[in-house]
Amino acid sequence: MGFLIKLAGKKLKDIKLYLDTAAEYVIEGKLIAFPTDSVYGIGGDPQNLEVINRIYDIKFRDRSKGLLLLVADIEEALKVAEFNEIAEKLAKYYWPGQLTLILKKREPTFILPQLTAFQNTIGLRVPENKIILSILNILKSKGHFGGLIGTSANYSGEPPSISGEEVAKKILGSIDLIIDAGKSKFKFPTTIIDCTEEKLKFLRIGSITEEQISNFLSYTNNERDINEKF
Repeated sequence: MGFLIKLAGKKLKDIKLYLDTAAEYVIEGKLIAFPTDSVYGIGGDPQNLEVINRIYDIKFRDRSKGLLLLVADIEEALKVAEFNEIAEKLAKYYWPGQLTLILKKREPTFILPQLTAFQNTIGLRVPENKIILSILNILKSKGHFGGLIGTSANYSGEPPSISGEEVAKKILGSIDLIIDAGKSKFKFPTTIIDCTEEKLKFLRIGSITEEQISNFLSYTNNERDINEKF
């Protein structure tokens, strides 16, 4: 296990040094564990094949299953994915937040094929958690891609970790830096929607329900119809 730093209850301005260090770790090809909007995640540079392989090995994850990305904002997401009209609406409304979108990869791309299990799709989310979002923005400000791999901190098939201490106890593989910000606010993963086709596919339901998504899209469609009439 690497360094475990406890940041629970501290303000962002008081932990900037730790956030800068975490960003440098990502750039250097190291692995970090961090809080997200829901459970804790493991991540690193999506442009580094060694990092991708380490994450698959640590989690004992099936390599036919791709890894998701956390990004600083829609601008960074557009560098690696193509947004259709519905995906753009969902991203603008729910990001930052607990919604992951599966989109078509932008080609050509600097994202390594091993990250997405050689598929032509990629999963993206802008997280709401201030700590990981700050790290993503620091990466972007340094001229690096403002994104990192964001997969749950657990062995595949086992319950996710809800604190940094739990990550340290559960994961026996080498994680270079574990950021402990206390227990997760939500103890279940995010909602995942496949937006690659005209009809949405709900791959996982989290705190955002299928009904909420449907109501939001119906409302925006009705609003557009009204605007087009006048």
